[in-house]
Amino acid sequence: MTLLSTSLNALGLLLLTHAVYSAHEHTTLTPTSPSTTSLSAKLPFDITLELLSSVLLICIGVVLASPDLKPIQWSKWAGKLEREGRKEVREGEIQEGNPYLQLEVRKGFLDIREKRKEFADWVRKGATSLS
Repeated sequence: MTLLSTSLNALGLLLLTHAVYSAHEHTTLTPTSPSTTSLSAKLPFDITLELLSSVLLICIGVVLASPDLKPIQWSKWAGKLEREGRKEVREGEIQEGNPYLQLEVRKGFLDIREKRKEFADWVRKGATSLS
């Protein structure tokens, strides 16, 4: 597919360049009366057709060159990664399957009330040991 998409993009760019040059040449060489401006002058049908076909060829080439789409739903994508058993090397670590596994196995939220109680106990023990 890469050869086809590259050739379509190259042909589309070539046709687009020619169409833009033809449109520029047409607007500069067409005599205009004082009542009409160069912006209101109509382009010939062949230049318009060449322009539209070149844009269409470029669009088709870009779509063919794009990579495969990934599923939007995280569970499907993660399940596919885990089934494939893909290994990634990141900073000396080998991770298998899910690249976000570290986020899933991290510790939960910090219990503030428990920490306050531990701190109060520590202060009481420290206060009694100092006096």
